[in-house]
Amino acid sequence: MKLVTRAQLGWPASAAPGQASTKGVKVHYEGTAVSTTLLTDHAECIAEWKAIRKAHLANTKENYSDIAYNYGACPHGYLLEGRGLRKRTGANGNQALNAAHYAIVGLVGSEGLTKPTDAMLGAIRDGIELLRKNGAGTEIKGHKDGYATACPGPALYSWVQKGAPRPEAPAKPKHEPYPGESFFMKSGKPALGKQSPIFTAMGKRLVAVGCGRYRVGPGPTLGQADVDSYEAWQRKCGYTGAAAKWPPGPTTWSKLQVPNV
Repeated sequence: MKLVTRAQLGWPASAAPGQASTKGVKVHYEGTAVSTTLLTDHAECIAEWKAIRKAHLANTKENYSDIAYNYGACPHGYLLEGRGLRKRTGANGNQALNAAHYAIVGLVGSEGLTKPTDAMLGAIRDGIELLRKNGAGTEIKGHKDGYATACPGPALYSWVQKGAPRPEAPAKPKHEPYPGESFFMKSGKPALGKQSPIFTAMGKRLVAVGCGRYRVGPGPTLGQADVDSYEAWQRKCGYTGAAAKWPPGPTTWSKLQVPNV
């Protein structure tokens, strides 16, 4: 969970009234136009969150005690603290409708940025689980459940109706072996003594790029000079420390342009 606290936002403790428990959590959206710049600049998300609180506190008609929501969630997956834990939601916490649920708002709106990112959905889910550990029941609803409003918008409400599942992590791309890779490793260590024409071709390219560390050769048998030469090449490519150690990686191998043999 990536939490941005009130202290980090420069806000004092919330003046909203306390509430130890609720039936669950309601999901909201802004209901106005939200700039798509939030997608590429997290600083804009923080500015948006602060602007929401400023607007709520300026509403003298409803006399907001704080920003209306317990938490917000941004497109980059940050959970933004609003009223925080165990606080009544809404303007000043005196509406029966708001008493039943804590509130999390996704920073999306009715125009511009209208669809939550997977990272935002993950942050909302983080907030739900955090609130459940601190007094919230199991219900997950949209603002429109029980009140005539478009909130939380079509995309978020569809997700809520599915039970607000945590987005699946993207599958890691399958590793595609590069030429000669099977010769380079044995139980995680250099396969010294192995023989293949690929080692001769590799060594010649290492010499050509100024990284040869050979006294003799290169030749078809993998030796320590091959390892030392390739590590010199990885350092030349900008890698340091463990990242510059043998075995070859697909990026540096591709840059070396070893011919197929």
